[in-house]
Amino acid sequence: MNENRRQILEMLSAGKITADEAERLIAALEQTPSGASASNGAAAGAKPKPKYIRVVVEDNGKGTNPKVNVRVPMQLLRSGVKLAALIPKPAQQHVNEALQEHGVQLDLSQIKPENLEELVDQLDELTVDVDDKDVKVRVFCE
Repeated sequence: MNENRRQILEMLSAGKITADEAERLIAALEQTPSGASASNGAAAGAKPKPKYIRVVVEDNGKGTNPKVNVRVPMQLLRSGVKLAALIPKPAQQHVNEALQEHGVQLDLSQIKPENLEELVDQLDELTVDVDDKDVKVRVFCE
């Protein structure tokens, strides 16, 4: 563990910063090019891969709808796909049937880690904005 990361974790444990602040600081450290990461073949000016899918719901000033701010780590998606591969075939069939009964046309046997990486690469440019008279919903990657 490098010294900067250790200092951030110590500040978190001492209550000097919040978990969100610690997470942002660590993310900033990871984005800062060091001698090792700059020479590992990353192209200069290349856009970093997204680490999160964000869903933000804001009320439009009426105060009737709560604000929602959900940040889902991409690593959680990757882990879920890996776990889905461990589901036994008979159980996959039951899950697929249950999903289809609820209108979800999805076959768990078709979800593979290599497919997910391709999807994650395409999510880099995802932005969905939904404006309603009462709420504004945004889904994006960061």
